[in-house]
Amino acid sequence: MIKLPKSDLLKRQRLSAVLGLALDGSRLDGLALRRTDGALQIQQSFSVSLSLDPLTNDPELVGREIRNHLDAAGVRERQCIVGLPLKWALTTHIEVPELPEADVAGFLQIEAERSFPCDVQTLHVVISRPHTASGKQHATLVGIPKNHLIRLAQALRAAKLKPLSFSLGIAALQPPGADASNGVMALAIGESHVGLQVTAGGGVAALRALEGALEAEGSQRELHADLVSREARITLGQLPAELRETVRRIRVFGPRDLARQLVDEMELRLDATGLKVEAVARYAADEFGVHLPPETLVSAAFSLAAGRLAGRRELFEFLLPKVSPLQQIAARYSSGRLRTAILAAAAVALVSGGIFFFQQCQLWRLQAQWAKMQPNVRQLEGLQDQIRQYRPWYDESVRGLTILRRLTEAFPEDGSVTAKTVEIRDLNTITCTGIARNYQALLKTVEHLRAVRQIPEVNMGPTRGQPPALQFTFNFQWSEGGKSAN
Repeated sequence: MIKLPKSDLLKRQRLSAVLGLALDGSRLDGLALRRTDGALQIQQSFSVSLSLDPLTNDPELVGREIRNHLDAAGVRERQCIVGLPLKWALTTHIEVPELPEADVAGFLQIEAERSFPCDVQTLHVVISRPHTASGKQHATLVGIPKNHLIRLAQALRAAKLKPLSFSLGIAALQPPGADASNGVMALAIGESHVGLQVTAGGGVAALRALEGALEAEGSQRELHADLVSREARITLGQLPAELRETVRRIRVFGPRDLARQLVDEMELRLDATGLKVEAVARYAADEFGVHLPPETLVSAAFSLAAGRLAGRRELFEFLLPKVSPLQQIAARYSSGRLRTAILAAAAVALVSGGIFFFQQCQLWRLQAQWAKMQPNVRQLEGLQDQIRQYRPWYDESVRGLTILRRLTEAFPEDGSVTAKTVEIRDLNTITCTGIARNYQALLKTVEHLRAVRQIPEVNMGPTRGQPPALQFTFNFQWSEGGKSAN
């Protein structure tokens, strides 16, 4: 999602020293700058050609090569401001209709998806919004592939550097927000191309890398000034009239001989346009609001470092924010059916988790109640155990005597059946032995017992002997509930 730049940024850490780096093709320029008592001092400087391309080679190897160059130059500063190659940038210009400010970001997002030749999600996009005198708004969108930024950041960290900002060198040479930059076309002569930037209305109206403007012939470089002049006229012609009419100056940055050659050629070719062409070799005394070293040559590396030490805010900030592993996973799976499936699974997990959490809360509540009840329960259980143990000794029904009474009432009064032993176990199992004169009297006694409500059944045991001395045994169960209890 494209985000518009905020006017009020968080207060940044005040630095006393910083390393400015400007990468242009294989060329890496740098200088260590320190601020002391309102004055800037150059500590070390270097300009080298990298043998390894940061975009195609292993970041660890690239970082090791950069570290070797820094050590050779005696640079010890770790915090750095980096100027990115303009060739990495993709740009598009959009006219912004009259919309509520809250809807502008969405409009620019849609236009970016239509204008850029690649998926806008793979780009880190920064927006500049110049304004015209009539109030009409325009937007210049500048996008750099995130993979380029990630690989460069990895290489710098491998070189034991801490990148504080990724910006564009040409924007540091000609700051879009400065009042002096209004209506200026800046041309920066690089290693293999010429950078073009038009600043008007407080922002960037055009930004291009003019390929083919420089050709290497051995150790020399040939500048095609006619190509640069033609592309400059084309760029001006493509600008909205209200912005084009504000452009009055062309400032050329770069090596003195090439810059002088380009100025002379453009003065001849653009004489009819009334544009003033000048080569910029030195900084103005009040360029950064601090005292500069004498005879300081203009360079992107110095402008980047001095601007940061002077507290200047860069319009183009391409340093990717630090992303946590969780945010990386979310960004990776944030679209398509997989996102829907993940959201559905997350919803199910959330609902299930809520149910289990509610259940756990109930368990915690019940456990708290049980903790309060447990001493009383343990005391009651002890009392119940004692009651079970001593209940037979406190049985008010006198069950044993009742059993003997019912047994006695079943025996005939004429003495034809007599009992020798009566055994009562646990007050419910009774075994009786005795002697009967005849078998009929014995059966009659058993029938009387079976008629008792508390005796469900009488089981006859073996009999021995002959009348009138017939020995018998029978047993039965005593149940207080009666026959219906079984």
